[in-house]
Amino acid sequence: MNNWSRAVLAPVLLAGAVVASGAALAQGLPDSRKMSCAQATGMVRQQGAVVLATSQLVYDRYVVSGAYCPMDQQTNPAWVPTRDNPQCFVGYTCYDPTRDRR
Repeated sequence: MNNWSRAVLAPVLLAGAVVASGAALAQGLPDSRKMSCAQATGMVRQQGAVVLATSQLVYDRYVVSGAYCPMDQQTNPAWVPTRDNPQCFVGYTCYDPTRDRR
């Protein structure tokens, strides 16, 4: 294999590894789509903060209040798909308000 082939192949392999690792991580998380709305909301309330998968490759951290966010972050209301509700309010996500100003 020449240097040009390696240069082209390396980013492709890296991208594949990133996608595969994201899929593996999402598979090990609680999946909101397999829970009722009450179960997903209850999990966030009970634990204070929880990472939920909301699709095969998408996951996020949901919190019961801003007390579970870093000091420089604020909360946004969050709705996730559940087994019985396509838009179940589970709590909040944390976000950096200065990011919007950049």
